[in-house]
Amino acid sequence: MSTTFCSSVSTQATSLATTRISFQKPALVSRTNLSFNLRRSIPARLSISCAAKPETVEKVSKIVKKQLSLKDDQKVVAETKFADLGADSLDTVEIVMGLEEEFDIEMAEEKAQKIATVEEAAALIEELVEAKK
Repeated sequence: MSTTFCSSVSTQATSLATTRISFQKPALVSRTNLSFNLRRSIPARLSISCAAKPETVEKVSKIVKKQLSLKDDQKVVAETKFADLGADSLDTVEIVMGLEEEFDIEMAEEKAQKIATVEEAAALIEELVEAKK
C-alpha cells in the first residue's frame, strides 16, 4: 500500500507543478521516512540582502567614515559593524547625531542604542524619513 500511495503522490505532484517530488525509497507513510528531492540547487551560503536603499547605505557609510576619521580606502559596507571599525559608545552617539543632522530626523534613544551596523542605521533612517512624510 505504501508504494502505491507514494507513486500516486509523485504522479499528482508532477502533473500539477514544475517542481518534481520523488521518493527515494518506497516507505511506510510516516514523517521520518519520507524524502523529497526538489531538483533545484540550494545555495551553500546564503547572501544577506539589505532592506535599505543602496543610496541610503552609501550616505550612511560616508557619514560613518567622516565621524570615525577613517581613511578613504577603508571599506564600509552595509554589514559593517561600528565596533569592528573601533567605535565605542561615544563614537556611536556621534554617528547617530551626524545621521540625524544629515537626514533631518530625530531618533528615539532606545532605537538609536540598538544600531550596531550601517545597514541597521540606514533601515532606521528610511523608516523615520517615511514616517515623517
